[in-house]
Amino acid sequence: MTQEITPEARKAWMSLLATAPEARLAALFDKLDNSPDHDTLRAPETGGVMVRGRAGGTGAPFNLGEMTVTRCTLKLASGAVGHGYVQGRSKRQAELAAKLDAMMQTEAAAEVEDKILTPLRTERDAARDARAAKAAATKVDFFTMVRGED
Repeated sequence: MTQEITPEARKAWMSLLATAPEARLAALFDKLDNSPDHDTLRAPETGGVMVRGRAGGTGAPFNLGEMTVTRCTLKLASGAVGHGYVQGRSKRQAELAAKLDAMMQTEAAAEVEDKILTPLRTERDAARDARAAKAAATKVDFFTMVRGED
């Protein structure tokens, strides 16, 4: 392992891998110079999880409903264990996310960061900015004029 990995850093890359479009993730993964062999600890499987919400974001939690999730766990020859959780039924995306999570814990982390995570982050941020700009274009500013009465 190359460096100490903070929980926040791992959370960030796992979130990015989980929300990336499957086709884009697969295309970027195919461009890697090496793809290490792995043993499957938990084959990709699909199930449901309960999604909870809070009224107003701060109120008491309540069960909102169920969501379909696919998960996978694998172990690289180096001993790094990777986990992948993705929304939906994509077993391929869950396996790619798990493999990349494991690779981020090895010497391959710099290559994965440069060739996969950075492009995904850039594309995600550009899409977020485009949505924000589109929403801002429809914003209406309401104001009250002073009528001159006391």
